[in-house]
Amino acid sequence: MHEAREVREVLVTADGPVLITGPVEVILPDGRRVRSDRPVTALCVCRRSRRAPFCDTSHRRKVRDTNNDEETRAQPHRTPAR
Repeated sequence: MHEAREVREVLVTADGPVLITGPVEVILPDGRRVRSDRPVTALCVCRRSRRAPFCDTSHRRKVRDTNNDEETRAQPHRTPAR
């Protein structure tokens, strides 16, 4: 008999993590399991996180170059010298 499971909401964001509501257990490629009991868990899909599989907002440090759709490092804004 199948046990009843609570339905989770999974939100796939355009340029960031996958957000999952409620507690979640994630199975890693090597078979290890990690659990998050947070109300909303952010899973990294950009592969830049140092806390993988969880998001550490590393995706925010990259911006897309709309001219050639290549990813480039975000540069601080500098005002020209006068």
